[in-house]
Amino acid sequence: MNYFITGGTGFIGTHLTKLLKELHPEATVYNLDIVDPGTPLPAVKGHYHSPLRKGETLPSKFIYCDVRKPIDLDVPISSEDIIFNFAAVHCTPGHEDHEYFETNIKGAENVCEFAERHGIRKMVFTSSIAPYGAAEELKEETTLPTPNTPYGISKLVAEKIHQTWQARDRDNRQLTIVRPGVVFGKGENGNFTRLYWGIKGHKFAYPGRKDTIKACIYVKELVRFMLYRLENHREGVELYNCCYEPAYTIQHIVKAMKKVTGLKTFVPDIPNWIIMPTAAVIGTMGAPMGICPAGVKKLQISTNICGEKLKNSGYKFKWTFEEAPKDWFEDNDKKWLK
Repeated sequence: MNYFITGGTGFIGTHLTKLLKELHPEATVYNLDIVDPGTPLPAVKGHYHSPLRKGETLPSKFIYCDVRKPIDLDVPISSEDIIFNFAAVHCTPGHEDHEYFETNIKGAENVCEFAERHGIRKMVFTSSIAPYGAAEELKEETTLPTPNTPYGISKLVAEKIHQTWQARDRDNRQLTIVRPGVVFGKGENGNFTRLYWGIKGHKFAYPGRKDTIKACIYVKELVRFMLYRLENHREGVELYNCCYEPAYTIQHIVKAMKKVTGLKTFVPDIPNWIIMPTAAVIGTMGAPMGICPAGVKKLQISTNICGEKLKNSGYKFKWTFEEAPKDWFEDNDKKWLK
């Protein structure tokens, strides 16, 4: 049996590949991507931190593959193979509107056509919580999606494309769709990494509130859950919010990071009437550390995602939220979080 991972060079794809080779060393893992392993990802601004340790190589076979185009591979393929579709344009803001649609929608169509052509029956699609839209209210899997960004819209359409693929042979095809909150861990190069370095460098303050809920999940936990559902889901479509339950506030996250890494930095609370004009000024200077009005506003809106369904799925978490940053810290030889 083979595993095909689109976007396998990326953060989640790298951690999944390592887990697959750990649990199934006999299997062949194909990394279908436009970026060579170990190469900085184009979407990452600033210094790129790899999910791999120094000197470590990604244990998969790299095949250059642009999912925006029809997928044709010169490798053995069987109906028993499994696809993980991770390829996406996801940083928001950060891209032109059309880029989200070109990659996320055309990519979904081409990946599903590839699965159809080869009779592949099992697929995992990584969506996002963006289809829910930005709002303070609690979102469950049954909540009506109301995406308000091109990224969120493109991901919701991509979900429907995958569901249509499954419906063509609903008694034999298995589709798992995951909507992760903020995914953190080694090589994230995103919100949690910036948060840590902001705290460490005395450049972070609570932006107007401390109780903003930020649903999140540890990357190693996410990929373990994906494999768990593959083994415990026969056919049909499953949709899961992937985050700790209950979701944590930004204050809780900051305290956990400081405790694990030994930071003693004081984190001030800056009221809105100060922080928004300041962010506007800093934004004109190129938005260092991601500071701009849009970024601050994003920080202030809760990602209040319910993880109750995952919690009750039978999956046993390996790490609590407090243990996850500790494991991430150890992955960086207890020097920092990156």
